[in-house]
Amino acid sequence: MKTMKNWLLTGLLFMIVSTAFSQGKITGMITDGVGSLPGANVVIKGSTTATSTDFDGKFTLNATTSTGEIVISFLGYENKTVKFSVSGGSTNLGTIVLTSNSNELSEIVVKSSVVDIAKDRKTPVAVSTIKAAEIQEKLGTQEFPEILRNTPSVYVTKSGGGFGDSRINIRGFNQNNIAVMINGMPVNDMENGSVYWSNWAGLSDVTSAMQVQRGLGASKLATPSVGGTINIVTKSSDKKEGGSFASGFGNGRNFKIQGSYNTGKLDNGLSASILLSQTMGDGYVDGTQFEGSNYYVALGYSNKSGKHDFQLTVTGAPQWHNQRSTISTIATYQQYGRNGEPNIRYNADNGYLNGEEYNIRKNYYHKPVASFNWDYKINETTKLSSVLYASMGRGAGASASGGIKGKAYSDVVAFRRPDGLVDYDKIVAYNSGTPVAIAGFPGLSQRQQIGGVYQNSSYFNTSSNIVDYNPQTNVNTSGISQTSSINSHDWFGAVINLNKKLSNTLTLDFGFDGRTYKGYHYTVLNNLLGGNEYYDNFIADQKPVGRHLTTTYDTDVQWNVFKKTDYEKISFNSTGNVKWYGVFTQLEYAKDNLTAFVQGAISQQGYKREDNFVYKTTDPLSSTPYKNITGGNVKGGANYNINEKHNVYANAGYYSRQPFFNSVYPNNRSTVNPNLTNEKITGFEAGYGFRSKFFNATVNLYNTTWNDRYLRGNPLTATPTIPANSTYTEFVGLNEVHSGIEFEGSSNITERLKITGMFSYGIWEYKGNATVNAYNQSDNTPVVGYTAATVYMDKVKVGDAAQMTASLGASYEVLTRVTVDANYNFNDKLYAGLNPVNFTSATNKGALELPSYGLMDAGFSYKMLTGKNKDKSVNFRLNVNNVFDKIYIAEARTNIFADDNLPTTSPALPGSKGTYASNGMLYNGVANVNTVFFGFGRTWNFTLRYDF
Repeated sequence: MKTMKNWLLTGLLFMIVSTAFSQGKITGMITDGVGSLPGANVVIKGSTTATSTDFDGKFTLNATTSTGEIVISFLGYENKTVKFSVSGGSTNLGTIVLTSNSNELSEIVVKSSVVDIAKDRKTPVAVSTIKAAEIQEKLGTQEFPEILRNTPSVYVTKSGGGFGDSRINIRGFNQNNIAVMINGMPVNDMENGSVYWSNWAGLSDVTSAMQVQRGLGASKLATPSVGGTINIVTKSSDKKEGGSFASGFGNGRNFKIQGSYNTGKLDNGLSASILLSQTMGDGYVDGTQFEGSNYYVALGYSNKSGKHDFQLTVTGAPQWHNQRSTISTIATYQQYGRNGEPNIRYNADNGYLNGEEYNIRKNYYHKPVASFNWDYKINETTKLSSVLYASMGRGAGASASGGIKGKAYSDVVAFRRPDGLVDYDKIVAYNSGTPVAIAGFPGLSQRQQIGGVYQNSSYFNTSSNIVDYNPQTNVNTSGISQTSSINSHDWFGAVINLNKKLSNTLTLDFGFDGRTYKGYHYTVLNNLLGGNEYYDNFIADQKPVGRHLTTTYDTDVQWNVFKKTDYEKISFNSTGNVKWYGVFTQLEYAKDNLTAFVQGAISQQGYKREDNFVYKTTDPLSSTPYKNITGGNVKGGANYNINEKHNVYANAGYYSRQPFFNSVYPNNRSTVNPNLTNEKITGFEAGYGFRSKFFNATVNLYNTTWNDRYLRGNPLTATPTIPANSTYTEFVGLNEVHSGIEFEGSSNITERLKITGMFSYGIWEYKGNATVNAYNQSDNTPVVGYTAATVYMDKVKVGDAAQMTASLGASYEVLTRVTVDANYNFNDKLYAGLNPVNFTSATNKGALELPSYGLMDAGFSYKMLTGKNKDKSVNFRLNVNNVFDKIYIAEARTNIFADDNLPTTSPALPGSKGTYASNGMLYNGVANVNTVFFGFGRTWNFTLRYDF
């Protein structure tokens, strides 16, 4: 018995010793081939030994066996099994790359149920997600929405080319009809639905991920998502301690510097993050210099029980930038180019003043946003998420007011130097009384004084322009000034959502969405440009005497948004008030392979207009009551996972959307539109998804009908009885149908080579004919003979966005952490923007199709690990956009065809007959009298970033 005990003790000791000697440390880093994946789960197969990666994607495991396998899993990626063998007490598995199997965002990033993020193989909507690593690497000096260029049915242009002046279309709908959400907050302008990307120029620095939900989307709010929803999720304050410094430069003397730091979550539950950046440059287009800043501060607190999580975020991007607002004809770009090629950098607003470059068109704005998020886990089945937010926008767009001898500053002849730039010195000379030669007028022109001074105003002193309320008849008295149209606002809102798990299969959301908005719209005087005073006679209480003003205001960015200045306002002064109250609910079912939802929302918008310029203060119309309009939506869908690889989904929805403010009160008057009606949007969508280890793909079919669209058109053509610019037009019964197919796919050919691609083809057309009414600008009365005129729009193509897009991209890791990538983007079926008033003939030619084009982008990345523990890094990135310097038309505003006959008296070819084609007036098959914006040529930028 004693011998047996000795053997048992010896055996037990041997096992303990063997186990001790077989223990070892396993380390490694998990990435997606582009950036690290914090929070990935790492477990030793067949055991309970597990850990998760830190903020840099690194992990450490203590193994109890010398060999085995680890299994790595991360939401949205394929699980990966890796063999290990421990020798010498430790082993480093190096960098392990996971393959994406979805467009899903990590739940580590998205905490609040206020943020409606679509989940792959669950939420039945068409969705694409761009993660922070890709935004950080590839955006470079591009505009923020341009990172979405390679997603299906998305068309992005830089428009005039000024800093932040880009715009985006989804499925043929412009950004006024695309909901943009930041951390669950709606940010579309409450008066007109616009999104001005220059106000959000700093978002790219603080975004964790950006998700595009095409179609009616997954948002529970009653948002204007006719074409889609862009969800932007910013960084939170509870990231791991660390930070970064970055500096970048590019063509056009573009320079940017940035620094950030995160405290990480402290023992007391507090956390903080801060980011500051500054950017400046000359711009690609001539005369579009810019300067912008960005600040982001986030404070967080999470209690130990995990029941409460608070996030306070303040961010803003004060900026100024010169613009290219005047759109020129192709012939004008050619005139100032070489050898018949257009000068795509030409800017008809740019010029010289006192020997220095000067542009009268300038945008300056500061729109800080503060939000307070509170997530309260009431119990295991109930969660309350709330966000309170506030925004105070301050700024304006500077332009020109008035004219000289009936000519605007941007006239193609009157004030042009031989190089095509505006001769602002000549304008100043004329304004101050010096005789000057003005093209188009014989001899020297000299200004006359009024009341002993050189008086500027908003009038051109010519019957061919807007009705002249200041009855000056001498064309030698008018002048040009720089003025700014102020569009400031105060905006407050709240979104509250209660999420209740009713059972293992049913979850109910119920919430409230409230917003209040006050927009301030008026004009101020910036520069008399040599004149002595400014005469304004637009205040009803002060007519007919008017006011003589000399005070000017600078065009600097207002950093302090709480500062109030008592401006002397000119031309117009109105305040738009919008109140929005809405409730929403959603019931979601999830069991096994089936998820389904139905949701609905109802809202009431109230519109109130105040105006003490057009109306006397005693007039009831100087302050209207609220015009309340009810709208809402209902939508539902289902997703079924056939197996681990295949899933199908479908959704449908209906929106009754309230009109925008200028539809309720047209033409800046306080009388309610008699033709007011809600716009009706009906959408259907179906899709199929495939997920495998090496290949992921999604195919979507959609159909969206947009009825009773409100659209304001251009003035009627001038006639002997209708002065130019004295009318405006509105369209009734304008309907559109947008249908199409979309494909998006990616493949990891090897661990080093990744291929991505997309294709979309749309059929976007007007449906049926509509009617147009014309009104006089002065009092909104109908123009006799132009009431309910038919416009023949049926089957006319919707313009302003490419209806066929495709892209193909590849990324290859040449050496460890050395990557090259390239992407080719192709656009076809691009039609010019339309004005339906041009379609009064049943035999119209439809929309003008522009030439197709393709662009190649390329990049190079290198990440060098530094520090004692290799836990820091220096990152190098080079981007080259439009590698082959392709010249292409990105958008057009007119629809003049090559086989159209020249006007009887053509200013281009006086006395000529025939068509534009027969007279050789073409560029790439397009009549060169069309007004267009060309896209940018080759641009590049280089960034150096240190992460610690």
